[in-house]
Amino acid sequence: MSVERAMTSPPGPAVETLLDRIPDPYLHVGPDRVYNPLTDRTLLAGDPGYAELRDHLAGVRPLAEAPRRIVAALEDDGWLVDPSADLDARFYLKYVSLEAHTVCNQACYFCPVSIDPRKSYFMPQETYERILQQLARYRRTIEAVSMINYNEPTIDPWFVERVRMIKSYGLPPAVLSNGSGLTPEKTDALVELGGLYFFSVNLSTLDRERYRQTRGKDHLNLVLRNLDYARDKPLAKTMDMVVLGTGDEQHKRDYEAICARYGDSNFEVKYFEVNDRAGYLPVGLKVEDEKKRKRLAGCELIGSRPLQHLHVTPHAKVVFCCQDYDGVHVVGDLNHQTLEEVLSSPAIKLLRRWSYGRDEAPADFICRNCEFALTHG
Repeated sequence: MSVERAMTSPPGPAVETLLDRIPDPYLHVGPDRVYNPLTDRTLLAGDPGYAELRDHLAGVRPLAEAPRRIVAALEDDGWLVDPSADLDARFYLKYVSLEAHTVCNQACYFCPVSIDPRKSYFMPQETYERILQQLARYRRTIEAVSMINYNEPTIDPWFVERVRMIKSYGLPPAVLSNGSGLTPEKTDALVELGGLYFFSVNLSTLDRERYRQTRGKDHLNLVLRNLDYARDKPLAKTMDMVVLGTGDEQHKRDYEAICARYGDSNFEVKYFEVNDRAGYLPVGLKVEDEKKRKRLAGCELIGSRPLQHLHVTPHAKVVFCCQDYDGVHVVGDLNHQTLEEVLSSPAIKLLRRWSYGRDEAPADFICRNCEFALTHG
């Protein structure tokens, strides 16, 4: 029941029951909005119930003093919850990273692969499909099944077949790539399948020598041939070209040059500064020391990683976050557990409590070093 409908609805729960409810501890509280990652709903300034919820959160006026109908509607819409429920076991699955193999053919300065390449391993097709079968139960909420975390998906011998498999389960395939393996033949095959849901290629420069220096391989001419072929094809519903750099003048010049070459293509060219991968890398955007000392209050890295994402390694292990390259925070194993068991496991519940400040996180917890972490104060 929405707040608007509550204004004219019959009496709801008993007053005593409503007074037992608390604001969901996993809310994201912004300057002019409150977002609930467990319902994917936003309450904006001016919306019915917004002022009452914000006043309660700020300690200005308790919800006990708010109109009963407003409080009832806030509960019905998920803003208020029963504190006795298992609140840490909940999730709202929007994004999946299902990495089919460990191999990357570059060594980019902005990626942990450049420091510690992984041993080659490919997930068996039967394991891949078994995971997709479980994911299909969440197709209503899943917005993308990404085929990458730290690999290069287009060099997988079964790349096109895996795309076909994802689509066969009614799921939206997403590919982030360096473009080196996106041959014209693969582009044509993907178009024939009806295209991807999302495709993003990272391209840092049009200068061949600088490309080689920053990525460890002389792939620029190959990449440009592939992208020139794909530029006007319906490769994906959304086609991004991300110009990566450190925000300096050279980065800006590279962005302008790439815009000039691909600005009239199907690619939307975007400027993007690299980050230090939660302290793993010596370059990129970093967290200020002052922020590291604050209490954690959630995550905003393309939604909430603890509540809305699933990160599956090629070995079918589930890690807590995409930034966890070394797999320090493994929360489950899909070789032996179901998807539901992993996403409601004691391991992930503890890390959710840490990342949202329900319990004080250790000083070396990954979120403390991440620029995308939300904090109190």
